[in-house]
Amino acid sequence: MKLREEYTCPLELVHDMIKGKWKSIILWRLRLGATSLAKLERDIEGITQKMLLEQLKELMDYGFVEKKTFEGYPLRVEYSLTSDMGMQILEALKIMQQIGISYLKENGLEHVLEEKGVLLE
Repeated sequence: MKLREEYTCPLELVHDMIKGKWKSIILWRLRLGATSLAKLERDIEGITQKMLLEQLKELMDYGFVEKKTFEGYPLRVEYSLTSDMGMQILEALKIMQQIGISYLKENGLEHVLEEKGVLLE
């Protein structure tokens, strides 16, 4: 995705960097640590490998995700959050997760959290 040249504010820029159905979900999954492409694809229900690769490339281009390639056969690759921007965006996603949990609880939708295995406090 190409970023625009002008923005109303920095928040608009970050929104463009992580917008879409999959980016925040990929980033949220990577909070658990470095992982392979195959594991990411298994863990994120409904994403295709093509879409996952496209979204990972954009997240790497923006500096949220890094890719580490290991020598040897078979070739092994791991994706992880970067220590700077990746970990910073994770803090914002944690707040967004809490807002979602609160909303579901307040609206009698705890069963959604239970179905997804989200721990209730």
